[in-house]
Amino acid sequence: MEFQHITVAGSGVLGSQIAFQSAFHGFQVSVYDINETAIVKAKERLLKLQDVYADYFKDEENAKAALSRITYSTSLQEAVKDADLLIEAIPELTEIKISFYQELASVAPQKTIFATNSSTLLPSQFAEYTGRPEKFLALHFANEVWKNNTAEVMGHSGTDEQYVDQLVEFAGEIGMVPLRILKEQPGYILNSLLVPLLNAAQGLWAKGVADPETIDKTWMLATGAPKGPFAILDVVGIETAYNIVSTSAKAHPELQPIADRLKKEFIDQGKLGKGSGEGYYKYPNPAYLDPNFLKA
Repeated sequence: MEFQHITVAGSGVLGSQIAFQSAFHGFQVSVYDINETAIVKAKERLLKLQDVYADYFKDEENAKAALSRITYSTSLQEAVKDADLLIEAIPELTEIKISFYQELASVAPQKTIFATNSSTLLPSQFAEYTGRPEKFLALHFANEVWKNNTAEVMGHSGTDEQYVDQLVEFAGEIGMVPLRILKEQPGYILNSLLVPLLNAAQGLWAKGVADPETIDKTWMLATGAPKGPFAILDVVGIETAYNIVSTSAKAHPELQPIADRLKKEFIDQGKLGKGSGEGYYKYPNPAYLDPNFLKA
């Protein structure tokens, strides 16, 4: 099947990036979100991404053309009516995703393949609600997709392998490096490595062991990494981090203090990370980019 129309459900940080990356490589893209307020924010994000892509790829013409290939809708039925592929990038909350897939199953054309970009939840948790488990799998992107261009492709036990092949091909067509995962794994490869690091860093902070800058300095100095865990969290987004920790805390109560502090000190104060201008650091000039940050 040759994809032409892509629908992205959820227009947050990563959803917007997936939409623009697909449009930049020639696909017609429909962005769906739940209300007009979310759509207004999506348009703002995508307009900023036009500038990011124009600068990064030195291709202003195609960046402008990409934006013209994107449409917006608050009606899921309208957004998905022509979709060859729907990529779900809605909040990391099980109940919200189940409700979404139940509605999607009732309105999507039979041809549409469903893919989740969930960071930590498994396709098998939602397959029964899709109405087409054989056409349902995960397509997971890393933040700042234009340069961190991994695309993890992972089915569940009921996924037909032909759809895995099709998503591997699609990922390559939009400039990603497809990474085929052979069996279901919570967190795929990337987040199986990354989430424990981020949780450990947040745990040190929540317990008062050290402040975020000291923890980041330690990691950057000792490993040579360009960012520490809290700089990464700002890029991922504090809301996403909160949702992941809140979900994990149900099975791991020791994570609850992290969730509590994130809500009180960041989310309730509108400090949502790089996208909002402030998280653990202030943007556009975060302290970790200062040449003196790693000096004694």
